Order: sequence, then structure tokens, then C-alpha cells
Amino acid sequence: MRTDFSDNPLVKHSIEFSLMTIQYVEFLESIKKYVIARQLIRSGTSIGANVMEAQSAESKADFIHKLKIADKEAHETWYWLYLCQQSKEYNFNSDLMKKLDEIMRLLNAVILSSKSK
Repeated sequence: MRTDFSDNPLVKHSIEFSLMTIQYVEFLESIKKYVIARQLIRSGTSIGANVMEAQSAESKADFIHKLKIADKEAHETWYWLYLCQQSKEYNFNSDLMKKLDEIMRLLNAVILSSKSK
């Protein structure tokens, strides 16, 4: 199994984001914010899982479909992070939102580029 994704920015950033999400969720759980933590861990790590799954897609259509699922998960994750950002009790990590914005831009670019080929 391949472990060096430095040549694939989308995979690299998705993995980094998943690890950042895990760390933030552990913090949320430590302050007993379980409802948001559960939602965030599911959607936040699902982005990278779907991006990784797209790497072994059976066709171009399957590749695009998996990236669209990752994009949906990214939008859901944005929502949960936005709620955390708006609440004073969640000690929001702005680096998460910056990384997520970067991933969303990459997803959009890759999807559009794949459709045009």
C-alpha cells in the first residue's frame, strides 16, 4: 500500500485534515461536547476516506462520483465547524476551517477538470 502522497495534494491535505479533525474531536469530547464531536468525526474523516477511495475508482464516472461524495461531506463538515466557530464554548480552531477551505477548492478543481476531459 502506498504511503507517500506528496505528489497528490488532495489526498495529502485530506489526510492532514482528518488527523486535525481527530485531534479537535478529542478536545471536544474532553469538554463533553459529544453531539457535535460525533457529527464532526464522521463527516470530517469521511472526506479523506472518499478521496482515498476515488484513487482506485473503476472509471472516470466513478472517480467523479466519489469526489462529489467527498465534497458533500466537506460541506457538512463546514456546517459543524461553523457552529463550533459561532459558539464561545467550543474553543474553535481556525486552522481546521482554513484547511477545509483548501480541500474544498481542490475538490472543486479536480471535479471540474475531470469532467472536462
